[in-house]
Amino acid sequence: MTEGDGSWDLEGLTVPLVGSVQSTPDRWLPFRLLDPNGDPVEVVSAYFRDLQAAGRSAATIRSYGLDLLRWFRFLWAIGIAWDRATRVEAREFSRWMLLAGQPSRPHWRHLDRSAPPRPKVQPYAASVRAHSETVLRCFYDFHLGLGDGPIVNPFPLDRSRGAGRAHAHHNPMEPYRNTRQGLYRPKVPSRIPRAISDSKFNEIFAKLPSHRDRALVAFYVSTGARASELLSVTHGGVDPGRQLITVVRKGTRATQELPASPDAFVWLRLYQVEMGRTIPSGKRQPLWWTSRMPLRPLTYHAAHRMFERTVARAGGTATLHALRHTAAYRMAEDPALPLTDVQLVLGHAQLTTTQIYTTPRQEDVIRRLLAHHAEQTRRAAGRSPAAVAPGYRPESLAVLFGTDTR
Repeated sequence: MTEGDGSWDLEGLTVPLVGSVQSTPDRWLPFRLLDPNGDPVEVVSAYFRDLQAAGRSAATIRSYGLDLLRWFRFLWAIGIAWDRATRVEAREFSRWMLLAGQPSRPHWRHLDRSAPPRPKVQPYAASVRAHSETVLRCFYDFHLGLGDGPIVNPFPLDRSRGAGRAHAHHNPMEPYRNTRQGLYRPKVPSRIPRAISDSKFNEIFAKLPSHRDRALVAFYVSTGARASELLSVTHGGVDPGRQLITVVRKGTRATQELPASPDAFVWLRLYQVEMGRTIPSGKRQPLWWTSRMPLRPLTYHAAHRMFERTVARAGGTATLHALRHTAAYRMAEDPALPLTDVQLVLGHAQLTTTQIYTTPRQEDVIRRLLAHHAEQTRRAAGRSPAAVAPGYRPESLAVLFGTDTR
């Protein structure tokens, strides 16, 4: 039900978790968006084919599909067809993502997706909302080019942000900024990556329950690989003699050798000896497997849950991705490693991304400042008090500055 200005009653709106993004065995269309009846949404499939033609990876197509699924669920809830959506629906969708909060997903034991989700107060992160706005704007731009869909993109550009010629007064010492900003695209705050301190890392590592988990964490913190990249390693991609592992890079899908610490290979060998012949050992077989029967290749979610439980036992709140930040900080702080080398190992396309890790960590700044204040206090205690100027009584000054010991 709409209100007087065309807006929707978002407070009472329920968006059921219907539809899905499903993978397919068809390499020409790796993912499909299904409607509540289980039928493919062809306008989205056409957009997926365009993304594939542009060289986007299957993971990127799936990511775009999840953003589109969220938008289609909203349209299904308010009864608006995708090609009838206007700027009003786009605005209300942006408000809904900001204020309604993320719906809770049903447990795998209770897959009744028709049941209304329980509300949560945590809104979608600004980065999620910004990515969603970009995906939906590009989706409608694609169909505008084909001559179908709305005649006006529901997600317009903010013309006030891009007035004049783009990059007309660009400073060559600074990175280029995005001049095509969507009207409903939120500002994403720049955050300093959070690393794990050495003391907390040692506590977490001591709580790891198996050789497999110790090997995983040791490789994560010494290579700086992304979680999915390390899980892509096969038996043939391990070279203990050269202390290298071969990963498949996220995005480009290119293979790259990464150096790792000696102790990581020690823990890996202990894991392999422990498992023996219970895991496949072919060169193309995955290196990491589940610890419970039946054995399956270790997935990102399983590795994430393993690390999450271990961190909880150690009394921390770090995530699996924080290991990559920790490795990046350790490399960037080493004066013997050029920043360009760190960029190559981390797989960053831009050096400016790597430069984030040269920013001092908050805990290090606090530690150094506390040491500074302690040193200032020590020096002040060793200095003899200044003589009292004529006209002042020493006992009165002692009361005023809190040094009276009576």
